[in-house]
This record gives sequence, C-alpha cells and structure tokens, in this order.
Amino acid sequence: MGLFSKRKTVRVDADILVIGGGMAGCGATYESRFWGRDLKVVCVEKANIERSGAVAQGLYAINCYMGMQWGENQPEDFVRYASNDLMGLVREDLAYDIGRHVDSAVHKFEEWGLPIMRDPETGRYQREGKWQIMIHGESYKPIVAEAARKAATEVYNRIMVTHLLMDKRDRNRVAGAVGFNVRTGDFYVFKAKAVIVAAGGASHIFKPRSVGEGMGRTWYAPWSSASAYGLPIEVGAKMTQMENRIVLTRFKDGYGPVGAYFLHLKTHTQNAYGEEYESKWYDDTKKLVGDYVDRTPVPTCLRNHALLREVANGGGPIRMVTKEAFQDPHKETVGWENFLGMTIGQAVVWASQNIDPKHTNPELTTSEPYVMGSHATCSGAWASGPEDYAPPEYRWGYNRMMTVNGLFGAGDASGGTPHKFSSGSFTEGRIAGKAAVNYMNDMGEESQIDEADISRIEAEVFQPLDNYAVGRNEIVAGTVSPSYILPIHALQRLEKLMDEYCGGISANYMTNEPLLDRGLELMDMLKEDADHIGAEDLHQLQRTWEFKHRLLASESVMHHTLYRQETRWPGYYYRGDHMNLNDEDWHCFTLSRYDAETGKWAMEKAPVYHIVD
Repeated sequence: MGLFSKRKTVRVDADILVIGGGMAGCGATYESRFWGRDLKVVCVEKANIERSGAVAQGLYAINCYMGMQWGENQPEDFVRYASNDLMGLVREDLAYDIGRHVDSAVHKFEEWGLPIMRDPETGRYQREGKWQIMIHGESYKPIVAEAARKAATEVYNRIMVTHLLMDKRDRNRVAGAVGFNVRTGDFYVFKAKAVIVAAGGASHIFKPRSVGEGMGRTWYAPWSSASAYGLPIEVGAKMTQMENRIVLTRFKDGYGPVGAYFLHLKTHTQNAYGEEYESKWYDDTKKLVGDYVDRTPVPTCLRNHALLREVANGGGPIRMVTKEAFQDPHKETVGWENFLGMTIGQAVVWASQNIDPKHTNPELTTSEPYVMGSHATCSGAWASGPEDYAPPEYRWGYNRMMTVNGLFGAGDASGGTPHKFSSGSFTEGRIAGKAAVNYMNDMGEESQIDEADISRIEAEVFQPLDNYAVGRNEIVAGTVSPSYILPIHALQRLEKLMDEYCGGISANYMTNEPLLDRGLELMDMLKEDADHIGAEDLHQLQRTWEFKHRLLASESVMHHTLYRQETRWPGYYYRGDHMNLNDEDWHCFTLSRYDAETGKWAMEKAPVYHIVD
C-alpha cells in the first residue's frame, strides 16, 4: 500500500472532454477541434489511443459506406436497411444523420493514408457487399488516431474513467469526470464544460463459449467493459433498447467474422448432412414474426433463428462451405488475409485443429450475447436528434445530447442507431463533437464541481485496494477470503447469472418473467458483494471498475428484457412466455432511467416514427 498511499491528484480543466479513444472518440476529438479552434479539447483513453477500441487489431472492411458520389446508395436506403434488420425499431433521424455524413469521413481516412481497394475497371471502391468496402486495414486505427492526436490539446492514455461529475447547482448537468491512471495510481479530476462519452460497449456480461485459458476470447473487444453504459446510467441518463443484445454467427472457437466469406467469397452454409436448411424453418419463423421473414435481406436475427432451430433439431454442426471458393487461388488468399488482417486467432485455431478450408468446411456457431450500440443493435443512451430532421419528441437539446445536460454520446454509447460500425461511429463522434462545441458556446454560466463529490468518489474508487490490504491478513493459505471477493470472482458470477437467467448460451437464449425476476434478486445480492471486492494492485483495481460498469449495464439489460413482453428478435433472445413478435403493443422503443440514490429503475415506452417511408 505504500506506493498507492503516495498517489497524486491531478486536476485537468477542459472545454470538451472526450471519454474513450476508439473510432467514435477519435471522431469527436477531431471535429471538436475543427469547430472549436481555440478550445481545450481533451481525450481520455483507458488503453493507448494508437491501438484502442474495436478496430485495434485492424479491420478488413469498412462496413458503413453509402457511395453517394457514384449513386450506389443514399442515406434513405441506409435507414431502410437498418430498420429492416432491426425488425422496424430504429431512430431513423439518427440513422439518416449518419448516412448523409459517413462518406466524407471515409474519404478523410483515405486522405490520411488508409489503403482502400478499388475496382480496376471502374475506379470505384471495391465492394464486399451493398454497404461494405474493402480495405487493407491492419493500420486503420493508428491512421485515425494520428488525426485525433493532432487535433487534441492533450490525450491522456492509461486513464480508467470511473465516474462522471455533476454540476454542484444543477444535478442534471455534467461537469466533468474522474478516474485513475492504471500504471501509477494517480487520481485524475477532469473539469469540463461538455463531455462526450465514446467508451466501449459490453462484452463479457454473458458467459462466453471460450472457457479456461481462453475465457478472454470473445467476438468483440474483451476490453469493452460497458463504460459506454455504466457512466451515463449512474448519473440518470435515459437508456434505450438495452434488451436488444446481439448474437453473432461466427467461426467456431476463434470467433472469426463471416461477412467477407458470405459477401465477397460467395460462400454458403449447410447442415451436418450437406443440406440447405434455412428454408426448412421458414414456416416456423413466420409464426413468430409474420411478414418480417419475407423482407430482403432477411434480418440477421432470423438467420440466427434458423441455425439454432436446425442445431436443436439434430442437424448440427453447421458448416461454412469453403471448399468450392478456395479452389480459386485469389479467393483463398482473400480468405486467409481476412483473418490475418484482423482476427489472427482464427487462423491459429484452424492451424491447431488441422483445418484447411480448402479441404475442410469449417464449423460455425453462435456467440454469447453482447450489448454493442455501434454494431447491429440499438442499445445505448436516448439521444436528442438533428435539428433539421428529428421529430419534436426526439429533440430536446443539441444533437446527440443525452437527457443529462452537456452529456453527449457517440458510437456504442448512442442508442437507436445500428450498423454504424467503425466509419459510422467515427462519423457520429464528429456529429457529437460539433454539437458539444455549440452547447459549450451557448452554455452561459460555467458548471461547478462539488468538492464533496470528488472526495466521496475518490474514497470509493480506491476502496478495493484497502479491502484487499486489510482482508488478506485473514488468509492463512490459498486465496479465498472471508472479507472480500476478487474481481474475477465477481465477473464470473455476473456472467453465470446473465447466462442462466437472461437468455445466454446455456439456456439457448431463452428467458421468461420468473427467470428474470429471480435474476434481478441475484443481481441485488451481487451488488451488495460488489462493495467488498478486493484489488491486489492497480490492474485488479481496473478490473474492479470494469466489472462495476458491466454490472450496472447488465442490470439495465435485465430490466429492459423484462419490460418488453414479446420476442422481437428471435435468434438474439426469446421470451418463452411471450414467444411472438407483437407489433400492436410493442412497436416502440423501451426507455429506462436509473436513480442512483434509491437504486430504482423507471421504465417507459417511446414511439417509433418512420420518417423515410
């Protein structure tokens, strides 16, 4: 404890504070500087901005690009696509806003040095699918991070942000954030006039398929610890669609993505007996969701549903048919580069299991659920829409501002806008950055930090170190203490709880009201024990606060899942007591607000406005 007792308190004043240095955070930082030339723009990142966020390892495709300069797609087409895939529930104003701006962001990436593949005959970007363009993306993140670093007044790496700070006079107005340096233990207090949350979504809130030494392997970044949700939930921001978790079909064991194989290599799937199986479950699916199964393309969750039904009926394993495509040397090269450029682990798994996709069709499986508002689901904060396009009910402030004044969201943090991926998240960060500058310029009286809040939160942040320092003296052998639990124990309890009660892999994604009620009871017990986590060092202190953000986000997911009494997305999860989609009662957004003082959740519905059609 001697080292930690000497920690410093570092005070940083900012005009715009960006929390998270992933794609959304880089976009927010870049655009804040453009519109706020003389402002102090500060970006705070838990890791290092050079290699942080979802595209840290690289990316083989940009999955959100309209191609408006060539007349390929228009923003209205993007809205229709996203709404179709999410079974009708999308904030069309926010999706349109991204669609009309995303191409310019991609063009900037190319200007900054990102190699984008082009069709040698047309000169257009090489398409992988209707919305995807192909890139050489191993250095995608460093290229984008360089632009953000140059734009920022300061970038603080290795700072785990744990809490937002609220204005002393107005408890619904943000005033900054606090956290600690995960290397030195120094306590950081950031005072800001506007705050943009661009942190990561939630992996590892459900038990993963990879266990033992492989438990860190997930489809999405394992360091995405739900800070995008935990931070705004704690201060009372309204959240939306937190029940809309996503389940991905991926290559088995390595979680390798399948998009390039389906779209570019033109592969297909079959059951264990070499049969096409999706059409077999058409009638079954139509009973659940009606005409949504007839949409083109078929919504992702419904393709999952067919796979799950086939496996449950004894037709597994499901395989990706690669043997045909890989006879073409070019396609074989593309297939391997798809992993070597972003998911090296999948190539290693295949090598370790003697799988050559030229001779063996590799297995597919479905992942555990994730809550990721920047991917293909709508989870995140309820945000105000663009002035020129949002219906009045969707607009109460500046674009992308949450229901807390001065608090903005982008990427995973912003709800209602699926299919953003990397380029859309960067674009939404730019939108939030511009709006935050406008808010700051209009705000008038500056926010004030409550020093009592800072003292209280500092004690709370470092309490796990004290818990361990005292409690370890009660242990004579082993690691089990009567006074504290370790962060890994807490995380495994959370994953097991969510898996068994909220529709994880061991329950075949099935839940119901009694299960959810019991899950919330167990969640309350886990929250009590979370006050007694012991952290041996700063790394474990970081794991503690990652867990606490995951815990709050998981509680939100469970309340939302209980509130929506239908199965809107079969293949992502099932309400066994309400198995059918119910447009009459539930063609709506679900909203929640958490009261930190009482620990209570308030749930409500919000209307869906179809603006494009």
